[in-house]
Amino acid sequence: MLDSVRTRLTLWYVGVLALVLIVFSAGVYLLLARNLYRRMDESLRSSSESIAISLVRERAEGETVAEAAHSTVEELRLLNQAMAIFNFEGRLITEKNTPGNDRARLPALDSIPAEGLRLYTTPGGDDEGQRVAARRVKISDADEPYLIVVSQPLKTVTEELERLRRVLLIAVPLALLLAGLGGFFLARKSLAPVVAMSERARQISAENLERRLPVANPRDELGQLAATFNELLARLDASFNLQRQFMADASHELRTPLSVMRTTTQVTLEKPSRDENEYRDALAMINDQTRRLARIVEDMFTLARADAGRRPLTQGSFYLDELIGDTARAASVLAMRKGVTVESVETAEVQYYGDEHLLRQMLLNLLDNAIRHTPAGGRIHVSLAQFNSTCEVVVADTGEGISVEAQPHIFERFYRVDRARSRSGVNANGAGADNGGGGAGLGLSIALWIAEAHGGTIKLVRSDPTGTAFAVALPLKQS
Repeated sequence: MLDSVRTRLTLWYVGVLALVLIVFSAGVYLLLARNLYRRMDESLRSSSESIAISLVRERAEGETVAEAAHSTVEELRLLNQAMAIFNFEGRLITEKNTPGNDRARLPALDSIPAEGLRLYTTPGGDDEGQRVAARRVKISDADEPYLIVVSQPLKTVTEELERLRRVLLIAVPLALLLAGLGGFFLARKSLAPVVAMSERARQISAENLERRLPVANPRDELGQLAATFNELLARLDASFNLQRQFMADASHELRTPLSVMRTTTQVTLEKPSRDENEYRDALAMINDQTRRLARIVEDMFTLARADAGRRPLTQGSFYLDELIGDTARAASVLAMRKGVTVESVETAEVQYYGDEHLLRQMLLNLLDNAIRHTPAGGRIHVSLAQFNSTCEVVVADTGEGISVEAQPHIFERFYRVDRARSRSGVNANGAGADNGGGGAGLGLSIALWIAEAHGGTIKLVRSDPTGTAFAVALPLKQS
């Protein structure tokens, strides 16, 4: 039962409230007891002073000490208090008991101070006892001091405190019971959205990630928790959809070269013997498809490691202008077969700190993509510019351009502009394949990851019938 959050919250609530009520009740009880005893002491002190004043006045009128004492006792009406007057030897002169027949008892003579008042408590016939005030009064210089004793039973105070204890013993548990029931109801009401979210979360799996948790109140903490969890589900849903699409596209891309190789081998093996040229053509086709398949697998492996964060950057210092020149010369070899010219602008030295191998692959992917989209007789232009703490590499071609509808998707994995380009080996994301076949649609995705891994970006700055231009912005970092 303690595993329930509602029960634990209720117990904590009741426990804290019980502690507060106990401390509060104890404080009220002690404060009331102190006030009652203080009022009793003040009443006893006032009564003893009144007796002393009356005794002196009666004696001054010519009465004897005994007559003055009797007159004083008879004249004063003290509520629930007993009084007595003794001579200096402790012999009783006169007294007056309480309505309950409680008497004022004389304490030890040596305990009464010569001046001032002594207050003390004596046990009586019952459990409460009495509160006693005793003092010495000197009526005249010729007389010895007399002793005045006033007492009051503690029964009235103890009865009032007992009533308060009974009230507290009933009220505190009742308040805790009501608070516990109310706290459990409120906890259940407050945690109802959590129960609903738990039930809904239990129904969500990889097959229905589009479902969301209910948000009762988006402004409170539980609503914010549900909203945050829904955002997580949305990211997971997008990630799962991306993985499913990636697997479907990867399966399609891998199936194509495998189908070509299987068909080629089947056709070649249909006849018992063929001439050497036929075997060479078949092996050349299988070799091209094998290289394409290896490149697809390598690109997929690169992206998989990048997504998993297992492809750390091997950073070092090098000259970016030299890297661009070397890459452009390497790409010109492929471009010459198609009749395309690759131009690289001479620039000032730009020292850069990063992963030289990955940046070379990024530039090769962009150049390969430009070569595939540029018809014979076209040109590809590569330039480098430095702006304060950023350098920009632009790869522009004179190809057919990319349609407006396809431009937002060119960095998506396996995305192709149209089927005709797919069949001919031309696609908007076609880098990453060699001459052995069409690209797999991973080149620009890999290039984008490499740029972002270096804190940079890749943007399509222009694409129209006159050509396409990609700009890579890389921040300059110190080694």
